[in-house]
Formats: sequence, structure tokens, C-alpha cells
Amino acid sequence: MRILGIETSCDETGIAIIEANRENKKREFKILSDLVFSQVKIHKKWGGVVPGLAKREHQKILIPLLKQSLENPGLLIKEKTVANKKQMAMIKKILSRDEILLKKIFPFLFFYKKPAIDYIAVTQGPGLEPALWTGINLAKVLSFFWKIPIIPINHIESHIFINFLKTDLKKLKMPAISLVVSGGHTQLILMNKIFNYKIIGDARDDAAGECFDKTGRLLGIDYPAGPIISKLSQKGNSDFFAFPRPMINSPSLDFSFSGLKTAVLYFLKDKKPVFIKKHKKDICAAIQKAIVDVLVSKTLKAAKKYQAKTIILGGGVASNDLLRKEMKKSFAKNFKDARLITTKPKLNTDNGLMVAITAFFRLKYKKDGKNNFKKINAIADLKI
Repeated sequence: MRILGIETSCDETGIAIIEANRENKKREFKILSDLVFSQVKIHKKWGGVVPGLAKREHQKILIPLLKQSLENPGLLIKEKTVANKKQMAMIKKILSRDEILLKKIFPFLFFYKKPAIDYIAVTQGPGLEPALWTGINLAKVLSFFWKIPIIPINHIESHIFINFLKTDLKKLKMPAISLVVSGGHTQLILMNKIFNYKIIGDARDDAAGECFDKTGRLLGIDYPAGPIISKLSQKGNSDFFAFPRPMINSPSLDFSFSGLKTAVLYFLKDKKPVFIKKHKKDICAAIQKAIVDVLVSKTLKAAKKYQAKTIILGGGVASNDLLRKEMKKSFAKNFKDARLITTKPKLNTDNGLMVAITAFFRLKYKKDGKNNFKKINAIADLKI
């Protein structure tokens, strides 16, 4: 079984193809291709992602990336295809608001043979609606023209399931707590069984990733600031200044990072540029430690409250070295019988592989795959 995964929820365009046995007894996936195009350089000068620009760039790169993804495993075969008037009309209708993609889709569809793909999976939400629609509309056209079933995927869920690339779900001990932490989301999710979710902690204002970016901007650090702050922190002193840990002592499992952002703002307000330049690494280390302390503390609190047997870490911020280190250390100390599951740092950022993997598990356990492409819409605030 081969699954094509498409991801366009924000500023990364991801296309991946996986091959797996339907029974998957050995719990092994063969990754035929996994390509990601980042728009970071485009959005950097704006200090954040501009939805309209993200949509345009997705439209420009999706077909070249799809062709390369199919070519790598030998699935791109030249063969002229003729479309009838009804097919042409439907394709134009689906891509009526994606003019750039429309121009690129016809040469691709009419000069290459339908590939040996069994399912198309695409991120439905949450995310930036203009960006989401671009990936969804491409998936709709491919599903319609190639007559391949389409599977809509929840972005948050895919950040969880990318951790199961080499994990047997039958051996996954429940209950499980997932910390999904990214640019726009910071959530603690309780799983009592597969595909059964309850959000037990959420961001009341700024997510952790947003806090990294906004405090980084105050320090003159380019977007995205998180990876740069993490790198600078390695040579900084996290005890340089005690920034607040918002809600760390609250019984609530919710998160709030706007207060930390404000504290950094006031700390820097009367500091001279020479001081900031001299102590930038220390300030970064102190900010990072404050964010990580809250994330680890809240996850520990949730794990104790719900007697979790498995803890899962996902999302772009889950690539942060200090967060991974502190989470491992804390759970080794406090939960000897619990299992902490993480994946490679590069797989925590948005990619098509996590979409394809999630689709596989949905096909296996939920028997998804009979969705009508006409009824699939982008849902910016889609809940897990």
C-alpha cells in the first residue's frame, strides 16, 4: 500500500510517499520520498508568516516537489493523457482560486501516467486557511483525476503519529499524554485509547513557539527565532536573570506565555544596546529555560494526575535540545515505569511524512478512506 502525503498548513510545503504492508506486522514503513520546501527566507523580513505569501509559494512549489517525490522511487512515468471537457471543467473549478497551481497542473497531469499510489492524504487543519486550501485543492484534483481515495488529516494528530514511525501501537501503554508544542499550538492531550483525545491543557494566549519568536524579535533575532535562541543558549547562562514561569504553580494544566514576553520587554526597556549585545546569549538561555521549565512542569503534572504510562512529545518546538533533555531527565527521575516517546528533531517540524503515516494508521484502525473529495474543506481552527 502506497500513500502520498501533502502538507501545507503554514510555511513548509511537504510531500512524502510511504509504502507499507496493510497488516504491517513488522511495524516497518518504507519511505519512498520525503521532501520539504521551507519559506523561511521569504517570511523572514516580515517577522512572521504572511498567509497570502504562504499560499502563493505553496502554489509555485507543489507540482515541482510532487514530480520530484514521484521520480525518486521511479513512480513518475511519461505518458500522454487526454482529458475530456467535464474533467477539464472540474479541475478548473477546483483550482479557480489557485491560478498559479492551475497553470502548473495541466502539463503535469497530461504528460505523466497515473502513479501506483493507493491513497492521498492531506492536512485539513488547523493552520493558515489560505495555505491549507492550496494543499487540499491539489489533493482534490489528484483524487478526482486519478480516481484515488483522499484522506483528510488533522495537523495536531499528525504531530503525534510521526512518533509511531517505528512503534507498534498494540504495545502502546495507555493512558498516554501528548505534549504538542509548535509555533501556534501548545497543548496537552490525553489519550485513553487510539484516536480518543481530550485536550487537558491549552494555550490561553501565546503558544511557546510564539513566545520564542516574539522575545527573539525584541532581541533583534530574525524569524523563526526558536532555533537561533536554542543555539545561542548553548553558550549562555540560564541563571543570568530569573524570568517568570507563567502559571507554573497553578493547578490548571493550561499555558500562558504572554506574561513572559512582557517581562522580557520590560527587562530590555532600559538596557543599552551594548549591554544587550554583550549578554544576548545569557538572555536567550534565561528565556529558553523559563519556557522549558513550564512545559516540563505542566507535562509532569498532567502525567501524575492521569497516571500516564506513555508520554509523547511532538511539534516543531519539540526539536529544542533543552526541552528534549529536560523532559528525558525529569521522566527518568519521576516515572520509572512510564515510556517517553520522541522522534528525530527534523521530523517534528511540518512535513508530508507525518501526514502519510497518520493516514496509514487511520486506514488500519479507523478504516478511513471513503471520503468524498468534494466535501473536504480547510478548517483553520480544526480541533483534535
